[in-house]
Amino acid sequence: MADDLRGEREFGPVLAIVNPPRWEIGHIGWFQEFWCLRQKGAASILPNADELYNSATVPHDSRWQLPLPTFEDTIAYRDRVLERVVAGGGDPYFIQLSIKHERMHAEAFHYTRQTLGYPAPKEINSIPQVSSATGDLDVAGGPFRLGSTRDAAFAFDNEKWTHVVLLAPFRIARRLVTNREYLAFIEATGQTPPVYWKDRKMRRFDRWIEIPLDEPVLHVSAREAEAYCRWAGRRLPTEAEWERAAQEAGMEQLFGSAWQWTSSPFLPYPGFVRDPYAEYSEPWFGTHRVLRGGSFATPPHVTHAKFRNFFTPDRADMFCGFRTCAA
Repeated sequence: MADDLRGEREFGPVLAIVNPPRWEIGHIGWFQEFWCLRQKGAASILPNADELYNSATVPHDSRWQLPLPTFEDTIAYRDRVLERVVAGGGDPYFIQLSIKHERMHAEAFHYTRQTLGYPAPKEINSIPQVSSATGDLDVAGGPFRLGSTRDAAFAFDNEKWTHVVLLAPFRIARRLVTNREYLAFIEATGQTPPVYWKDRKMRRFDRWIEIPLDEPVLHVSAREAEAYCRWAGRRLPTEAEWERAAQEAGMEQLFGSAWQWTSSPFLPYPGFVRDPYAEYSEPWFGTHRVLRGGSFATPPHVTHAKFRNFFTPDRADMFCGFRTCAA
């Protein structure tokens, strides 16, 4: 996923929304080593790994100036860690945590490629799914159990635990808002086009193409999605509504197209207790917005109907879109 990002692509410009690829590859190895090996008392393969790769303590903007190992040595460090984890096993929870962490970063490398105009990764799907569905799905109201159950194979702390919420009946779009629909909104209101759009073309990684009108619109912030909803007389779903509707057979493009903004702030569920990876959820409560689903770049086994992704509502660099609810 990232082994080709060498040479002039190892660092790229200093931006708040990406990491230098050479650093990020090392961070993936460090995370796996820290949680799977060092929790058992093993020493680090790389003596100064914490000072280089601990994302909780290494300031973002400093990652371009760190005395990092060479790209080849970074790859070797990552691979040696993996070999030891495979050979030595470890706590099943931390192994699952590390696997999901690595897969999340695989998608983050997709974001980096899009942001910096690098080619799409080879032999990986880089196009969102299209749906021909129309209309809304009517969803009954009533009590609904939101969140992961205690018998889940793995759950992040922000998914814990299932609890009852009361929902009013609602209607939710069967598919995501398309480029065609969003273009009509832009032409009617003068709204600024999504990032990577220019003169009725859009940049997909390193190529400029005609805007594919039937694909879901991507790279819109929560603010932009809400502006569209106001124009269309609609609204974003809450995360509880999204999760409830995901259990209905008629809602398409749940996964494999775009992360989907909701109207819900990212907050803890009742009785929240942080997991050992303390920096995963708790620092972001109250400042981020919940997204649900999964994009075309999301690796398998990362997401499910109860998974909560979260970004600040101004972000649009991810592969994020939205579906609407009846007002």
